[in-house]
Amino acid sequence: MTKPSDAEDLYLDAAFDFVVVSNRLPVDYVVDAEGTQGWRSSPGGLVTALEPVMREADGAWVGWAGVADREFEPFEHDGISLVPVPLSAAEVEEYYEGFSNDTLWPLYHDVIAPPSYHREWWDAYVRVNRRFAEAAIRAAKRDAVVWVHDYQLQLVPRMLREARPDLVIGFFDHIPFPAYGIYSQLPWRRQVLDGLLGADVIGFQRQADAGNFARAVRRVFGYATRGSVIDVPDESGELRRVVARRFPISIDTASFEELAARPEVRERARQIRESLGNPKTIMLGVDRLDYTKGIRHRLKAYGELLREGRLEVEDAILVQVASPSRERVETYRQLRDEIELMVGRLNGDYSTLGHQAIAYLHHGYPREEMVALYLAADVMLVTALRDGMNLVAKEYVASRIDDDGALVLSEFAGASDELRQAVLVNPHDIEGLKDAIVEAVHMPRKEQSRRMRALRRRVRDNDVANWSASYLETLTGSGTIRPGLSEQLSAVIDRFAGEERLLVALDFDGTLAPHVDDPEAARAPKAVHRAIGRLLASDDLRVALVSGRSLESLRHVARPPGEVLLSGSHGVELQLDADAPVTIDLLDGEAAELARLLELLGGLADPVEGAFVEPKPAGAALHTRLLSAGEGAVLQRTARELVEAELPGLTVRGGKNVIEFAVRTASKGDAVVRLRQHTGASAVMYVGDDVTDEDAFAVLEDGDVGVKVGQGKSLAGFRLRSPDDVPALLERLAEARGARS
Repeated sequence: MTKPSDAEDLYLDAAFDFVVVSNRLPVDYVVDAEGTQGWRSSPGGLVTALEPVMREADGAWVGWAGVADREFEPFEHDGISLVPVPLSAAEVEEYYEGFSNDTLWPLYHDVIAPPSYHREWWDAYVRVNRRFAEAAIRAAKRDAVVWVHDYQLQLVPRMLREARPDLVIGFFDHIPFPAYGIYSQLPWRRQVLDGLLGADVIGFQRQADAGNFARAVRRVFGYATRGSVIDVPDESGELRRVVARRFPISIDTASFEELAARPEVRERARQIRESLGNPKTIMLGVDRLDYTKGIRHRLKAYGELLREGRLEVEDAILVQVASPSRERVETYRQLRDEIELMVGRLNGDYSTLGHQAIAYLHHGYPREEMVALYLAADVMLVTALRDGMNLVAKEYVASRIDDDGALVLSEFAGASDELRQAVLVNPHDIEGLKDAIVEAVHMPRKEQSRRMRALRRRVRDNDVANWSASYLETLTGSGTIRPGLSEQLSAVIDRFAGEERLLVALDFDGTLAPHVDDPEAARAPKAVHRAIGRLLASDDLRVALVSGRSLESLRHVARPPGEVLLSGSHGVELQLDADAPVTIDLLDGEAAELARLLELLGGLADPVEGAFVEPKPAGAALHTRLLSAGEGAVLQRTARELVEAELPGLTVRGGKNVIEFAVRTASKGDAVVRLRQHTGASAVMYVGDDVTDEDAFAVLEDGDVGVKVGQGKSLAGFRLRSPDDVPALLERLAEARGARS
């Protein structure tokens, strides 16, 4: 890959602030009956999520046009700039059908089918990934955001970083990431991990996938990982923070609700039921024809239920939509033959003249017809053996605007993490799958409604727009943050309030109290004290202040009630009992380093009006907030260089208008871990505004809540505009917790 310094011509046609890179463009090349050539939008969740972002950010989409051995010039379609990447027929066979879909796909789906390993496939994968990267490099302005998608392009992030270190690079993996015992089979495991680690943020569908990735990185490279953060050294030895965490993708819920409410779609649903003989129960499966979808297991369970008489063909029918998929790959041709043979046998064994056992449909349908099918179906069967998310489950839920219908959902689909009110099942357990189908078929209407209302709330609260916004906020920290609590954050607070034992950990400066010129004059408003008082009155809820200040300074400015737990000096000091004073006993070497540190920083700050040094029990902070941004940056850089030369090995943290040095290593993340252990909390909420609060966000677990106050790149999943909004957050939690009691 050529670096920009060697080839400035790479920037000649750079025009876009935001670039999406995926295997396919969001359009299909079509030729009508008269031979007229053109482009047709290919609707999908990713397009729906990114279209408004791309319009607002002047974005471009880089991808293959779907036609082999054909080159197209960049063009605009429906207001979006598209940059086609050409592929030859041989590359489609080796890069796409071969390495992507006959090596990576089965490997990443737990080897349900055996993967094939061919070096010529790998060579094609590298070559095509480089071509995609070069197209993105040419399209992206300096400091642009480039968001790469899915398993076909895992090498692109590293290629981008090597050529364009100015870029902000994201990657989202739409399919599962396997456990290391499976992933380690890949002969090119180092190269793929290194390719992904070129990104700033790597998104996964499930927390388990992010954990599998982090464990693979530790095993292969030995890099340190902390929660969702991986420390990746660059060529100079500096550590670059890479975020690897869960961002579950979703659907455009509103569009499915709108379609489900249309009279003509509801009439079509009635016609579908009538054409099937108006059975008591219509069960529906909608899948790509893929071995990961569990279609064979589903048919086997259904056939046994008919044979055992637990379902009667006069009362029930299974409609199976199996849309064509990768039909040039031999494994998929064999799968189609097997499924169609099973369907034929079941229909031959159990169908009657008036009642068919299975209606099998091997083609795709437009969205309107799919919504009509969802409305016609009493039971939706999503029984994937392994699936990154499975949006069909969410589409069914969104379409059930009458709050009826039952969803049987595989626990091996990412959707099961969110849709907990479905009938969850292990599809490998045929007896359990049969019981789940029967439970769904005979579920009382009242129980259906209770479950479906909860499922619909979940899908509505976490729609595809929230997914893209959450990811891009983590990647860039950009976007407008409105005052108050968002609907999504409010919903999460209500869910969090229902956990058994809570810990609410709060930064002070910039979170509870606005930043002021004199740190010792900082005070939290009365509304914060009232809200904390209400929280302390709740059952099984502890409150902690986690600050970079020394405990002495924190007590002075915060004046916390005795029940509040305290952590100061970025986790070095911890007070878990108001009656137990905390002392920091420095070792002789640490004490000498601290004395020298204060001397060095004092020598820099004393001559500069507006700069001052804050001593801490195990370190010191150089404050530059009274200087101009340029003067402050120069002074902080000088301090870093001087201290690193004189006292190598100290912990260094940059913050808002401050740089801190510590002779004893600890962080706010360490403090949160210890506070969680001390309180026995089943869930933690952390609220902070500064760079140093990212260490706390990094150790949050699935079910915890991280709230970033203000702008800036962050690991937190939610945002508040300013400290003015924090009291409302705490009051909402206190109210929700009180309602639970």
